[in-house]
Amino acid sequence: MWQLDDDRALVATVDVITPLVDDARLWGRIAATNAASDVYAMGGRPLFALNIVGWNRDELSLELLGEVLAGADAAAADGGWVTVGGHTIDDPEPKFGCAVIGEVAVDRMLRADRLRPGDALVLTKPLGTGIISTALKRGVAPDATVVSAAASMTLLNAAAARVALDAGATGASDVTGFGLLGHLRRMIEASGVDVTLESAAVPVLPGVRDLLAAGMVPGGTRRNLAWARQRLDADGVDDDTLLLLADAQTSGGLLFGVDADRAAASVTELRDGGHDAAIVGRVTGPGDGRTGVIS
Repeated sequence: MWQLDDDRALVATVDVITPLVDDARLWGRIAATNAASDVYAMGGRPLFALNIVGWNRDELSLELLGEVLAGADAAAADGGWVTVGGHTIDDPEPKFGCAVIGEVAVDRMLRADRLRPGDALVLTKPLGTGIISTALKRGVAPDATVVSAAASMTLLNAAAARVALDAGATGASDVTGFGLLGHLRRMIEASGVDVTLESAAVPVLPGVRDLLAAGMVPGGTRRNLAWARQRLDADGVDDDTLLLLADAQTSGGLLFGVDADRAAASVTELRDGGHDAAIVGRVTGPGDGRTGVIS
């Protein structure tokens, strides 16, 4: 963060991903949406972006790259930011992402270390994109499940950030590579609180539980759970549920804390706007960063 004056600050983020889907334009849109997520997680708005490309020109055409860039442009148009250039390198494995610069109001900034005792925890998108991506790579993901995942991953977190700010939230994070349990652990340790997470309340993309039962688990998800277990109290909760809660997400939703009496209205507003949002837990009080998971 770079504070411009008493009221405004610039925030910067960068994220690059390998292809998740066969559709090049869709991949570009997912990657750009994912890259902008950190700006929204701070309550900011993206201003401009630089594309970052790794491309195998011996095997992939420039026309295909144009499709990727067109997808990123579509995300930028939806989010109101401008793509001002970028950089391309030769790479045997294609990669695409963006560096994004945004603006945030200093007195309305969301931060990962600002959860408060008594907050209800609101999650704005369902889990399961990591499991679905693994199933897609193995050729076993049902078409309807892939469509649902794509719709979730291309949904900007702009409205989620606005709802969080309007409800008076101060603590927030996006849910991406560390999974829900991993990002939550980072938040509660930084905030000095403990939480209870209600696993049955967490929204899940359709078909994910069946894919999980079939063993479609990314390596990153297993690593996330191993790390989260160090601060986890989850007696009686089965391993598949914990793996789902730790699933490594791409372009996931926001997780934010809000006064309990405003949480239900926030969820209703998000659902009315097309977000599969839910109240998934609560901050139980000051603590040393432990997560209790209940069914």
